[in-house]
Amino acid sequence: MKLQISSSTALGMLAAVLVTGPAVISLELFAQTGAGARAFTGARVIDGTDRPPIDNATIVVRDGIIVSVGPASAVTVPAGAERIALTGKTVMPGLINAHGHVNNTARDLATYAAYGVTTVYSLGDEKPETFTARDGQNTPTLDRARVFVAGPVLNPKTPDEARQLVAKNADMKVDIIKIRVDDNLGTTPKMEPAVYRAVIDESHKRKLRTAVHLFYLDDAKSVLEAGADLIAHSVRDTEVDAGVIAQLKARNICVVPTLMREVSTFAYDQVPNFFSDPLFLKHADPKWVADIKEPAAQAKVKASQSAQRYKAALEVANRNLKKLSDGGVRIAMGTDTGPAGRFQGYFELMELEMMVKAGLTPKQSITAATRNAAACHNLQDIGTLESKKWADFVVLNGDPLTNISNVRQIDSVYIAGNKVAR
Repeated sequence: MKLQISSSTALGMLAAVLVTGPAVISLELFAQTGAGARAFTGARVIDGTDRPPIDNATIVVRDGIIVSVGPASAVTVPAGAERIALTGKTVMPGLINAHGHVNNTARDLATYAAYGVTTVYSLGDEKPETFTARDGQNTPTLDRARVFVAGPVLNPKTPDEARQLVAKNADMKVDIIKIRVDDNLGTTPKMEPAVYRAVIDESHKRKLRTAVHLFYLDDAKSVLEAGADLIAHSVRDTEVDAGVIAQLKARNICVVPTLMREVSTFAYDQVPNFFSDPLFLKHADPKWVADIKEPAAQAKVKASQSAQRYKAALEVANRNLKKLSDGGVRIAMGTDTGPAGRFQGYFELMELEMMVKAGLTPKQSITAATRNAAACHNLQDIGTLESKKWADFVVLNGDPLTNISNVRQIDSVYIAGNKVAR
C-alpha cells in the first residue's frame, strides 16, 4: 500500500531532510503530485554514467532533486508539472572544477555558473563569506555554483607547527587540507618531507584529506608514500613512470592536470585569440583583460624565463595526462582558476579542449569534469544525472561527444533545477 501525503506535507519533509543531503530522500514520498515539479523534455541527455546518451529524454525535477531521467516513453511527468522544452538540445551534467579558487564569493560563483561550472572545489585561502556560501548551498532555491573549501593553504616549517595548523583548519570545518610541495622552479624553499608527512598524518587523524600542489615526479612519489589524497597539479619535470602509476592506482588517487594553469603563465606575451570571443568577453574580469593588453605586461611575459619553462612543462603535462589516463589513473578536471589572468568558467571550457588535444576522447574529458571530479572529492549527490541527485546540468546547442568545443555552445545552465542568470 502506497503512502499518500499532501504536497505541503511533502515539501515540509523535504526541507527537514535537505540538511543531510539529497541522497537520503525517499522520492516515492513526492511522486503523488506535480506541485513544485519541472519536466525538461525533448533533449538528448548525456547522463555522465557509462550508459549511452538518451535521445528524446525527459528529466523530472522536484525541489532541486532529480526524480527520474530517461526516454520520454519511460518517464511519467506528474500532472501539473512545469514543462520546459529542450528539443534539439544536448544536456550534460554541470561541470565540476576539482581545483579552482573563489576570491570574490558572489561574483565568482555566478561567473563559474554562467559558463556551466556548477561546482568548484576551492583549494585555498577563501574568505569567511565563501564558507557561508558552502554552508547554505543544500537548498532547492540555489542558482549559483556550489563551492567547497580548503581554508588557508598550510606552509608550516616544522612537524609540530604542521599539526597545529591542521588543527586550526579542522576547527574551521574545511572540506580538505591543501599544501604546496614545490620550489617554484628553484626560487623558493620546498616543504620538507618530515613536515608534509606530519600534515598528512594529522589530517587523516582528523578525518580530512590532503591535496598536494607539486611539480616534480620525485615529490609525487614521496607524497603518495606519505598518504596524500589528491594530486592537485600535473607532474611537469619529466614523464611519469610505472612506479607512480602503480602508487596512484593502489589507493585510487586522482590527478588534476590543470593544463590551463600552464597556459596562463606564457600566453599573455601578446593578446590571445580568445580575447575576441564574445563568450569570453561577456563575463571576463575587465581589469584583468585591460592589464594583460598593456604592452609593458606583454613585454614582461616575453622576457620571462619561467614563462618559457612553464611552456615546456605544459608539453610534459600533456604527455603525462595521456599516459596516466591510459594507465587507468582517475583524472579529474581542474584549472587553478581564480588568480588574476586565470579566467573562471571560460578556462574550464578551454581545459576540456586541452585535455582532448592531449589525447583523451571527448567522453573521457567530460567524465573527468563530471563523474570523476565528483568522485575524487567524495561528492555523492552531483556529477551525474540520476535519480536522487541535484539537478545541476548544462544545456548545449551541440553535442560535445562529437566535438568537445561544443561545450562552448551554451544555451542555458540549471542548478538545483533553477535557471542560472547569464
